[in-house]
Amino acid sequence: MKKNIKIFDTTMRDGEQSPGASMNMDEKVRVAHELEKLKVDIMEAGFPIASEGDFEAVRKVAKAVKDAQVAGLARANMKDIDRAWEALKYGACPRIHTFIATSDIHLKHKLKKSRDEVVEAAVAAVKHARKYTDNVEFSAEDAVRSDLDYLCRVVEAVIAAGAKTVNIPDTVGYAIPSEFGKLIATLHSRVPNIDEAVISVHCHNDLGLAVANSIAAIENGAGQVECTVNGIGERAGNASLEEIVMAIRTRGDILGYTTGIETEHLYPASRLITHITGMVVQPNKAIVGANAFAHEAGIHQDGVLKEKSTYEIMTPESVGVSHNLLVLGKHSGRHAFRERIKELGYELSDENIEKAFVRFKSLADKKKEIFDEDLDAIIADEIIRIEEKYKLLSLNVNSGTISDPTATVHMEINGLAKEDSGTGVGPVDAAYEAIARMTETKSKLVRYSVSSITSGMDAQGEVTVRVEEAGKTVLGQGAHTDIIVASAKAYINALNKLEYRKQKVWSDLP
Repeated sequence: MKKNIKIFDTTMRDGEQSPGASMNMDEKVRVAHELEKLKVDIMEAGFPIASEGDFEAVRKVAKAVKDAQVAGLARANMKDIDRAWEALKYGACPRIHTFIATSDIHLKHKLKKSRDEVVEAAVAAVKHARKYTDNVEFSAEDAVRSDLDYLCRVVEAVIAAGAKTVNIPDTVGYAIPSEFGKLIATLHSRVPNIDEAVISVHCHNDLGLAVANSIAAIENGAGQVECTVNGIGERAGNASLEEIVMAIRTRGDILGYTTGIETEHLYPASRLITHITGMVVQPNKAIVGANAFAHEAGIHQDGVLKEKSTYEIMTPESVGVSHNLLVLGKHSGRHAFRERIKELGYELSDENIEKAFVRFKSLADKKKEIFDEDLDAIIADEIIRIEEKYKLLSLNVNSGTISDPTATVHMEINGLAKEDSGTGVGPVDAAYEAIARMTETKSKLVRYSVSSITSGMDAQGEVTVRVEEAGKTVLGQGAHTDIIVASAKAYINALNKLEYRKQKVWSDLP
């Protein structure tokens, strides 16, 4: 019988630490429900002591999730652990995840503690957490660069104190697979009580080896892998959940392991994280990239047409990628539309289904082909949004090589219709000038990016903007077949988020 490897997803905690990838409370709950569909074993919802917003988000996720363990991160001190438990205690199966660094580099320069003091702090933290739950995980931060004898001592001590999971992180992505696998094997051979806990690994991707290191660890006795959807996370990111899971599944002939992951939800989960964080997956990304199942070379196309396995080691359907490019058209009815929305992983009310269907019909009249990504954009643009102070009613632009770009924007602001015009170096700049004047915003546009959601001359464009005001930065997104309209919608979406933040005074809104 194959050994089951536990999947510990930290998209909502370590993944959120990617610059610009923060999630608000409702977004974390949406991610948590998607992770439940994936059947992850444990999901780390955040760092409760970090902020009031993160505390509330962890608590809301813990209450919402029924089919997975929910973990909260805590440094090895009593205040952090108490706060983590306060957020987690209503969950179906809460886990306290406490950590302290064990490398001499961290002890000397960051903690300014001796090795004995760190062992005492680690043991005390685990024992304190055990007062709340026996589901306690301990992480030895920067384990790879720790003295091996000392690391063995720490691992033995925290297991004796009651830790049921011990995580060995490659915090700075320094290890190579042979080295990391040997480290895990050494712990198994030298720590006398190692069988009383699950050994976990958490690998960063600074050298592009996070997935390879994780696999090497599994082959040498690790029973849990910590990873993120799309591999997002600090610096170069974390081990990619989808890559680890599909490596185990695809190479079952070599890797005698299994996971409980429902792989058909990998692609929907990837899309959701992209929409929430604005971090676009590169086309050549394994498993979930746009080109992962694309074939352009003639010899490849010929081979796939004759037998898919000539150039495909897994099927698109196995990871949730729709086999048919054309999903729906202008003649499609509500029933087919509703079923496709369900297949894409969305659970919408009848009212929101109707709103999305109206937008779909409007788009279908303009486009010859409607893709899954088009439906994602419709839902992100029409349904998943905060209460709007500002609404775009209409936009007219005049631009070319012989005249200055001008834009006339018609908006609804607090229920009142307003209109203004602006000029700029380009049509987008002109539209933004008019919008900024009407809304009287003091914000600054710090990033603007545009991408084609689908292929073809009639493709929808998706615009992502990052807007800053008074030290707070928000993400705005908009989609439309007209890129100028998409740009205006993205800017207005960001301004609405800024207004929401001012009202809620909550720092975790993206």
